[in-house]
Amino acid sequence: MWMLLAALAAPAGAATFCVNPNGIAGCVKTIGAAVAAAGTYKEAVVIGKPLMLIGADPAKTIIDATGLPNGINVDGLDNPNLSGVMIAGFTVKNAEYEGIVVTNASSVTIVGNILTGNDTGLTVVGGQPACPGIAAWETSEGEDCGEAIHLSGVDHAAILNNTVTGNSGGILLADETGATHDNLIAGNAVVGNTLDCGITLASHPPAASTGATAPFGVYANSVTGNEASQNGLNGAGAGVGLFGPIPGAKMYGNLVVNNVLTGNGLPGIAVHGHTPGQTFNGNVFVGNTLSGNGADTDDAATPGTAGVAFLSVSPVAGTVILQNSFDHEAIGVAWIGAGEARVEGNAFATRFGVDNLGPGTVTADNNWWNCAANPAQPIASLVGCALTGGLVTVNNWQTQPEVASGGVVLAESSAILAGASVGTVVSVTTSPSSCPAGTVAVPIITGAAAGQFDCVVMH
Repeated sequence: MWMLLAALAAPAGAATFCVNPNGIAGCVKTIGAAVAAAGTYKEAVVIGKPLMLIGADPAKTIIDATGLPNGINVDGLDNPNLSGVMIAGFTVKNAEYEGIVVTNASSVTIVGNILTGNDTGLTVVGGQPACPGIAAWETSEGEDCGEAIHLSGVDHAAILNNTVTGNSGGILLADETGATHDNLIAGNAVVGNTLDCGITLASHPPAASTGATAPFGVYANSVTGNEASQNGLNGAGAGVGLFGPIPGAKMYGNLVVNNVLTGNGLPGIAVHGHTPGQTFNGNVFVGNTLSGNGADTDDAATPGTAGVAFLSVSPVAGTVILQNSFDHEAIGVAWIGAGEARVEGNAFATRFGVDNLGPGTVTADNNWWNCAANPAQPIASLVGCALTGGLVTVNNWQTQPEVASGGVVLAESSAILAGASVGTVVSVTTSPSSCPAGTVAVPIITGAAAGQFDCVVMH
């Protein structure tokens, strides 16, 4: 077992170190011996400088953090302006809290790792889950100990092709120590995390150490091409969750696209804006496969299982639910929002395609309702259509399915969005945050512009 650590400095100062536990073949024995402020395989590895931490094989290169707070801590709190860190090729297991935690850093890449058996510090106190000893800046992680991977105050990170299983929860993007934005979560297998969601975006109370009085925000992140299945079966977990528990929460302009979300304890996608005074605008859900998920609960309760459940007490705008595939759910989309949503081009093999359970408005055009009829007409229930519930406007519908069962393979987003009459592409950019006000950044998946973003007008 060996690993390489490459310090990412100016070319003249760059260095590469070989590390293995026995110190053979010219290698040193510990990560700490190679890079200051780091640890050994049996210690919590702390990274405070730009470097590449690369294991030879995640099945053989293991950081066992038994009895330790984290497996790897990319510590931008104590190392301001930290950027340019890569972590690849490890199994990280048995940490009391997160397997990998990243705070206040930019351009961090976490790729090709296995995270399993973390969050071992979770216990029960007074009949409630608790996480004694967790870092003071973690204001809302008492119920899950921070999950397997936790980003806070992080921008332009890429969390790619990791296997995340057997933790309390999967991948968490939150804002306790700063805004978390323009991150890419792609190609991960997040399966069988028992208590919480597979992938969570959450706008939390700020840490006291920041001096802030309102959440910083979680925005312009892309969750793309992941599998999130069988999460939260012993607790309350969605496949992908977007959450804001307190006034002032900011959760906007995020994109959830081409994910497979099946068999989770809560809906495949759960959006919870619980209070007035929140910002939940412009979140877009495209091309996901949702099947066999659970019902939502508490103030977001749905009358049956659901693919998407969207609660917002604050008025919302710019929500688009486009070209998703729903089956083995009682409800495709449950809307409990105080605002408007556009539900277009989806395929519903469900009892209810769209159920408006709240005060807002839903326009549901050009969907396949599992039949060729208008789902709002009485005959629909007689011919096997997915139905509408509550106030749902249906101006037109597909008479044969245009979205294949099992999901959508995206071509260039501009072509899809134009075909679905969602909006106009006004510009193309390399950064979602560069899109002008009133637009949403949608990634271009194929073609010469792949990897860039279309800025799409959503109203």
